[in-house]
Amino acid sequence: MKQSKKSRRPAKFWPVMGFATLAGMRSMSAPAFVSHYLARQPAAGLAGSSLRFLQKPATATVLKVVAAAEMVADKLPSTPNRIAPGVMLGRLLSGALVGAAWYRSRHGSALGGGVLGGLVAVASTVVSYALRTGISDKSGVPVALVGVGEDALVLAGGAALLRGQQPAHGAWRPM
Repeated sequence: MKQSKKSRRPAKFWPVMGFATLAGMRSMSAPAFVSHYLARQPAAGLAGSSLRFLQKPATATVLKVVAAAEMVADKLPSTPNRIAPGVMLGRLLSGALVGAAWYRSRHGSALGGGVLGGLVAVASTVVSYALRTGISDKSGVPVALVGVGEDALVLAGGAALLRGQQPAHGAWRPM
């Protein structure tokens, strides 16, 4: 049986939902995971795009370091709540970045992916904040310790998302 063109296209929607959810939980983890993947599986869809910087191994390395630093900084008492306007904006932009890059890498609309990613990141920010503070309040476990569990969830979720991806149609290797 012949496969339709649509069924051969790599998925865009669900991976963006997952990566943007991670962006709402830890803003730098989602770009780090996406850049890690794209540095190993460069996509022709990003050729000529301003988002192609995410395919560079150096970008992936820097984003991983920044994501690790964010996980540490998240536990400090001086760190503002993720629902503070500036922090929320950062998470929205992170989700928009990963959504735009993922959609574009799959020959889709960067704008559509960015809007989806940004909206999902905002929703994830609000839900994860409520869960984290709610778990801490109900259990008496310090918020920072609940945050360590959240870090584990982000890392496991990101690793699972990456394992489930196929290379983009038209993947290329820079010379």
